[in-house]
Amino acid sequence: MSTVRSKPVQATEPALAGLGLSLNYGDLRVLNEVDFSVGAGEAVGIVGPNGAGKTTLLGVLAGAIKPDRGTVHIGGQDVTKLRQEMRCRKGIGRAFQIPRPFGGMTVLENVLVGVSYGTRVSRNDAYRRCVEVLELCGLIELANRRADTLGLLHRKRLELARALATGPQVLLLDEIGGGLTDAEAEQLVDTIKQLHGLGIGIVWIEHIVHVLVQVVERLVCMDAGRVIADGEPEAVLSDAHVVDAYLGGGH
Repeated sequence: MSTVRSKPVQATEPALAGLGLSLNYGDLRVLNEVDFSVGAGEAVGIVGPNGAGKTTLLGVLAGAIKPDRGTVHIGGQDVTKLRQEMRCRKGIGRAFQIPRPFGGMTVLENVLVGVSYGTRVSRNDAYRRCVEVLELCGLIELANRRADTLGLLHRKRLELARALATGPQVLLLDEIGGGLTDAEAEQLVDTIKQLHGLGIGIVWIEHIVHVLVQVVERLVCMDAGRVIADGEPEAVLSDAHVVDAYLGGGH
């Protein structure tokens, strides 16, 4: 039986939600009364021009950034005051745009850190989870390779594996396709589709829209700290406000 499948959540509540999220950096309004949610097992993409507030939103949801106003909920529970590591243990995993593995450690050791950080399992179960995660992310043959010897695609796979190792119910992905060739991006999409098939919720920020829409069922577009469109990908991408703010802006 898989140890990587999503943790159960209350079916009547979003797996992860932010309500009325606002954040200022000095005079700059980065988030402006943002409401956002992802259901259990749902895949949601987030697009928008640079500076729209996309990565800041993920940081607030994950607990790395404290909002000025608003609340964050996991499975209906208010976790606004919980630190990042506690939200991780409640089922929120995050993979970053620029992979920063522990270079002097092996691929397996990097994933083991993720298991130890996000879960409370026995030593035997921890290694079993590591092996399963490495297989899912296409890294099992590189388990004993030092992380600092990996190419970009495999570093991104390792970034994804470390997040997956925490046992998330929702994975927050921040432009993990950036810098990859089209062929490499397609390989990464196949992996993310597989994870989604396990019932793991996905929130994916990505500028490569044609890659994103292969996975997500819902698309959110942000501009100037606000959500300006939210719905089926085709409808959002044809929305006049989205075309003006993002697709028509040369991004």
